[in-house]
Amino acid sequence: MSKHVREDSEVDSLKELRKQLLALLNGGNAHADFDSVVKDFPAKLQGVAPEGLPYSAWQLLEHIRITQEDILRFSLNYDGTYESPKWPEEYWPKGAEPPNDAAWNESVQKVKSDLKEFTDLLSDKNSDLFTPFPWGDGQNLLREALVIADHTAYHLGEMLVVRRLLGAWKKS
Repeated sequence: MSKHVREDSEVDSLKELRKQLLALLNGGNAHADFDSVVKDFPAKLQGVAPEGLPYSAWQLLEHIRITQEDILRFSLNYDGTYESPKWPEEYWPKGAEPPNDAAWNESVQKVKSDLKEFTDLLSDKNSDLFTPFPWGDGQNLLREALVIADHTAYHLGEMLVVRRLLGAWKKS
């Protein structure tokens, strides 16, 4: 096999890997997607933690937002000045309830806009998926994409359970 064919094959493989990562990040393949889980969540229930659970849907939504934003900012830390929030206290909101009527929708929109910024970075064929970031301790863009997808899916599952326990989930 000629070197030219292998290079074309590698380019095709990277293109396919990016495509699969984007599908994973955008969700819905093997579980409910972000929009389905947060859509029409009753405002009066957003800050309610069901009996036996330590968190409300608001806390889960904010945790997803804060963590995803941290990973995005870390991945874009070209000058090495970004500092992650303190774990665990700064990765969770202080209270169980949204601080105001607009907070839920603002958080939802921020999750979406940060995910769009991250997927744009991931989609850029000039973005290296494999080389560790010089500012980290071994992390690379591929790892960060997988962490966002895994973390978000995990907490969306928890949010869906919260909705079910609160009677706010309609079976499709």
